[in-house]
Amino acid sequence: MYVIIVYDVNQKRVQRLCKYLRQYLNWVQNSVFEGFLTESQLARVRKGILSRIKESDSVYIYKLPDDRWLDREIIGQMRMPTDAII
Repeated sequence: MYVIIVYDVNQKRVQRLCKYLRQYLNWVQNSVFEGFLTESQLARVRKGILSRIKESDSVYIYKLPDDRWLDREIIGQMRMPTDAII
């Protein structure tokens, strides 16, 4: 499935969460990650997120069957292109 994760966490935890999510997904913009995950990978990522955030933090996970359901429009500069990954 195609997953988009958006987070708003305390500044003290931003780098730690960013570094963790980069192991699984493409970093496309500040606090935004996307890419393909299996159900088991998503469960692992969710567990890892829970161990890295506090109650005052916020993480949104959007799930799509695949990227064909995604209609993305980028205005301005693309931060981290995902089509250049080998």
